[in-house]
Amino acid sequence: MNARAKLLIPVAVFSVMLGLLFFGLNPERDLNYVPSALVNRPLPVFALPDLFDENGTISSSELTGGIFLVNVWGTWCPPCHQEHPYLVEISENEPQYTWIGVNYKDDLEDARDFLDERGNPFAKTVVDTDGSLGIDFGVTAAPETFVVDSTGTIRYRHVGPINHEIWAEIFEPILAQIR
Repeated sequence: MNARAKLLIPVAVFSVMLGLLFFGLNPERDLNYVPSALVNRPLPVFALPDLFDENGTISSSELTGGIFLVNVWGTWCPPCHQEHPYLVEISENEPQYTWIGVNYKDDLEDARDFLDERGNPFAKTVVDTDGSLGIDFGVTAAPETFVVDSTGTIRYRHVGPINHEIWAEIFEPILAQIR
């Protein structure tokens, strides 16, 4: 290999790295979009304890016949604290949607106290102490919210906290489309 060809190798590597950097820093990219293998597929099958009913369980078969928003959260999660007031407000202002909480890898007493003190937007709250349901959902980090249609099919996955802007720009159009 001649000297000229040897000089092109670092230039090519640098060019590829620069291209990847510009792709990653593109302000037009939606950083909350994480592809999900579950979108347009049925909910994972589960039957797990109910946070507020020690003898009760909540199962995936209950999540049909309406539009459900499944929110994965934990009291240990700072972004969950940030999004919580918005969830309470949205659940009060948009009663046509049913919120289901998935309390993810959390202390149950802390979770109950959190919802009692700050308001409970959830019709039901599933306990996922060991994170197995989170694995089935493909959760990468709390909070995550899944839109589930009346047939029990996941239609959208949102990674990160919800606020008024995200609700208006992302969730409202998706929910209007599946209604």
